[in-house]
Amino acid sequence: MTNTQSYLDFKDPKVKAALSTWWEGLDEARGDRAMLRRCHSTTEVAFMPTYHRLRLSLERIGHVDPDRLALVAGVLSHLKENTRTKSTITFAQQLATPKKDGDHAAMSGLRFRRLLQVEHPDDLYQAMIRAVRLLGGAADIDTLANGVYWWNEMTKKNWAFEYYEKAPNED
Repeated sequence: MTNTQSYLDFKDPKVKAALSTWWEGLDEARGDRAMLRRCHSTTEVAFMPTYHRLRLSLERIGHVDPDRLALVAGVLSHLKENTRTKSTITFAQQLATPKKDGDHAAMSGLRFRRLLQVEHPDDLYQAMIRAVRLLGGAADIDTLANGVYWWNEMTKKNWAFEYYEKAPNED
């Protein structure tokens, strides 16, 4: 890796392609997916060979923070369907969207505010897995990966705007 590499940009088509290829590969390597799903922390994710395949493919594109990427890999292993091609809404907006036959957000406003308060990576790991499950395992891979990887005050603020734009009455 050279110092001229830029940080990962999850809007970059090369990053999207590498991430999608890796995630789709989990369907063929079900054992890898199962091992990732059994991980309880980002440290455990970092012990998995499939995580390192993702890390190495992305390091060819840009600078990778291994701890943040472990968080992304672990959360994405719980994703059953990538909604990128079906919808243009972000992950935060998906959390605000009512489930079928419902009139409340998939993730309640209270639970969403608790999510935004998460700081520690392993707490975020568990919270994001729960969020993916609330969506039935169907989410936009790019906005989910970007939000999890770049989890900071700006991400939280952007997610709050996106969530409450979609569900302004969610308490």
